[in-house]
Amino acid sequence: MMTVHTTIDIHVTDPSALDEQLESAHQSLQALAQHTRTNGILVTRHAPGRYTAQLSDQVPYGTTQQQIL
Repeated sequence: MMTVHTTIDIHVTDPSALDEQLESAHQSLQALAQHTRTNGILVTRHAPGRYTAQLSDQVPYGTTQQQIL
C-alpha cells in the first residue's frame, strides 16, 4: 500500500530559501489534489521559518489559502 503525505513541513533558516520550499510543497500537493479534485491547499505559518502546507477539505479545490498562527 502506498502512503500519501498530505502535509508537508517546511523549516528554513535562510529566508531566501523560503519561496522555493513553499513552491515545491505547493506543486507536490497540487499534483495529489488533482486525483480527487476535492481538496484545496492550506499553508500555515507557525513561526518565522516554520510552515506547513497541507491538503484541506476546508479549502475549495483549485485554491490555496494562507493563515498565520
